Amino acid sequence: MLLNITINDLAVVDSLDLNLHGGMSVLTGETGAGKSILLTALGLALGERADSGFIRPGCKRAEVSIEFDLDDAPAAADWLQENDLDDEQHCLVRRVVNQDGRSKAYINNRPVTLQSLQALSSQLVEIHGQHAHLTLLNSDQQRQQLDGFANTTNDVAELNSVFLAWKKARQEWQTLQQASQNQTEREELIRYQLDELQQLDLDNYNYDELSQQHHTLANLGKILQEGQQQMDVLYDNDQHSISQMVSQSSQALVELGQYANELGEIAEILSEAQIQIDEASQQLRRFLDSQEVDPHRLNELDEQLGIIHNLSRKHQCEPSQLPHIAQQLADELNTLTHSSDRIDELEQTCRQWLQHYNQQATALSKTRQQKGQQLAKRISAMIKELGMPNGEFLVNVEPQPAQTPSLHGIDQIEYLVSANPGLPPKPLNKVASGGELSRISLAIQVTTSSDKSTPTMIFDEVDAGIGGGIAEIVGQKMRTLSEGRQVMCVTHLPQVAAQAHQHLFVSKTSQSDEMTSSSVTHLAQDERIQEIARMLGGVEITENTLAHAEEMLIKGNPDT
Repeated sequence: MLLNITINDLAVVDSLDLNLHGGMSVLTGETGAGKSILLTALGLALGERADSGFIRPGCKRAEVSIEFDLDDAPAAADWLQENDLDDEQHCLVRRVVNQDGRSKAYINNRPVTLQSLQALSSQLVEIHGQHAHLTLLNSDQQRQQLDGFANTTNDVAELNSVFLAWKKARQEWQTLQQASQNQTEREELIRYQLDELQQLDLDNYNYDELSQQHHTLANLGKILQEGQQQMDVLYDNDQHSISQMVSQSSQALVELGQYANELGEIAEILSEAQIQIDEASQQLRRFLDSQEVDPHRLNELDEQLGIIHNLSRKHQCEPSQLPHIAQQLADELNTLTHSSDRIDELEQTCRQWLQHYNQQATALSKTRQQKGQQLAKRISAMIKELGMPNGEFLVNVEPQPAQTPSLHGIDQIEYLVSANPGLPPKPLNKVASGGELSRISLAIQVTTSSDKSTPTMIFDEVDAGIGGGIAEIVGQKMRTLSEGRQVMCVTHLPQVAAQAHQHLFVSKTSQSDEMTSSSVTHLAQDERIQEIARMLGGVEITENTLAHAEEMLIKGNPDT
C-alpha cells in the first residue's frame, strides 16, 4: 500500500508531504488546480520518462519520493530480497530529475536502473488513465486484458519461448536449404581455392620469415661488400684497425697509470671495450663466411612471394591472414559436406517444436475461450448497471487455421458489443458511442482489476462522460474494488467522491512572487460537505445544496 508521497519543486508543486491510507481515496479540485501533476509525480517515481520541463522554474532539480508498506505486496517483497534491495517491511522509492533532463532512481536509498524501478513498480501500483477507452480498441490490448483476467500470462510466456525456438530452428533450416541448392558449385569452388592455398605449405607457413629471407638474399652483395669493409676497420687492418688502436691506447694509459691511478681505471675500460670489439668482429666474420650467393633460392622466393601476393589480392586479405582464410574455407566445406544431415536434423527439430507449439497454443486457446465467456458475462452485467440495460458484451476468441505460428498463439481475439436489442454484436469501434465506450472501458477495468493482486490502483478520470445515477453506481463499484486494497481516483463527479473513505482536495494559490503553487489537503467531514456541494454545481451554494451533499456523503459512507 502507498503510505506517503513527498514532492519537491515539481511543476506547480513547491513542496508536498502527503500521507495516504487504505480503502478508497478521491482527489478533487477545480479544473487546473494540479490534480494531474500529482499523478505525473507518481508516474515519474514509478519509472515513467523524465523531462527537465518537470522542474519548477528557478529550481535546480525536482524530486519525488514514495513510500510503500509491503504487507500486502509479497511479490514486491520477494523481488526486493532477490535483488538485495530489501529494507525491513517498508520500501522507499525516490526519483530525482536534473536540469539537463537526466534522472536518477533509488530504491531504499540505493541507486538502481530505470528498468529495475519499472520492474518493481509494476508489482506495487497500477494506473488507469483517462484515455484508457481509446486503447481498448487495440486488438493487442484486448488480448492482454483477456490473458490477465484468465491468469494465462505464464502460459503465454512459455508459448513465446517455444515459438522463438521453433523460429530459430526454422530460419537455420531455410538457410541451409537455400545453400544446398548451390552446394555442388560452391563445393567445387572451395576445393579449387583450398588447392591453391595448399601450395603455400600452410603447416609451415610464415610470411614474415619468407619476406625477411628474400630481403636478405636480394641485398646479399651489398651485405658482403660492406661487411668486409667493416671487418677491415674493426680488426683485419694491422696498422689502423679499431681493435689495434684501442689496444695501443690501453697500453699507453697503463704505463701512465703509475703516475695517476685514474688513468689505470680508464685503461681497464678500454681493455674491456677491446674484448667487445674483438668478439663483435668474430661474430661478423662468422656471419660473412656463412653467407653464400644463391640465385636459385632467390628465384624460388620471388616465385613464392608472387603466389602469396596474388592469393592475398584474390581473397582480399593481408598475406599473413591466408592460413586463416584456408581454415574458414575448410570449415565451410565441412559444413557443406555434412549439410544434408544437418538439414534432416533441423527439419525434425522444427516438427518437434511445431508439435509442442500446437499443443500449448491449443490448450491456451481453450482456456481463453472459457475465461472469455466468464469475462463477457461479468462485463455484460456491469454495463447494464452502468446505464446500458440492453447491452451485451462478447469476447470472441477465434482460433485461426494452423499455418505459420505466431508469437502470442493461434487466436484472433476481438471484443464485440450489442448496445440495442435485436442487433448483432459488432466490434466496439463500429457500435459504441463515446459515452458507451467510456462505460464499457470502466466496466472492463473494474472487472479485470478485481482479480489482480496489485495493492494500489489509481484511476484518472475514467468516469468522464458519466453522470447522474450511473455515476453513483461507478462510485459504488470503486468502493467495492477498494475492499482489501488501496484505490485512488481523480474525479469531477460528486456521486463518486461521496463514496470515498478519504477525500483529498487539490487547490492552487499564487504566492507573493506571483508563482503559482498547488497543495493537497485531507478534508474533514464538514469540509467534504462543502467540496461535494461545490461539485454539485451552481453559482451559489445554498442550504439545500449543502443538505444534498451531506445526504450523499452519509449514503456513500454509512459506517461513518
